[in-house]
Amino acid sequence: MANKIKYGLKNVYYAKATIAANGSATYETPVAFPGAVSLSLSPQGDTTPFYADNIVYWTGVANNGYEGDFEIARVIDSFKTDILGYITDGKEVLVEDANAQPTHFALIFQFEGDEKATRHVMYNCVAARPDTAGQTKNESIEPQTETLSLTATSIYVADLDTDIVKAEANATTDATVYNGWNAAVYIPAP
Repeated sequence: MANKIKYGLKNVYYAKATIAANGSATYETPVAFPGAVSLSLSPQGDTTPFYADNIVYWTGVANNGYEGDFEIARVIDSFKTDILGYITDGKEVLVEDANAQPTHFALIFQFEGDEKATRHVMYNCVAARPDTAGQTKNESIEPQTETLSLTATSIYVADLDTDIVKAEANATTDATVYNGWNAAVYIPAP
């Protein structure tokens, strides 16, 4: 049975990607990214109507991926070095490299549901550096979060001869695939 509702965000992982000249990708082993607070990704792309015979004769829809925000308790150090291009000096100090180029990655996550969690992967993500902000504590301590701005686009899958943006595993997904979702980035096959 399918979920009627979704709630909760958890089991977030990232997997560093290498994008080939043909747009395909290979991925390193996913790394846990604890502290997920919220994820909000909006579809990107225009809808273009074509008018003929005094009606909308045809409509084209461009799927340019997603853009949005991933709010976390704190950006973990491994994400800073693996994805954001920080370097570590000889005294284990994280240093932001002004010449670092964006590193592509897959983002794996799940939303809980009333029947079973729905697991997702966004295949080709790039993250912008988070803001640096903070404030003094008052009578009570209120945790402050960090937000990564994400762009998620497609990769090419030769076995399907198409570009893909994301995938979802749900209650009807093969149990082996569903249970191993966070172990490796799932690439669909024909």
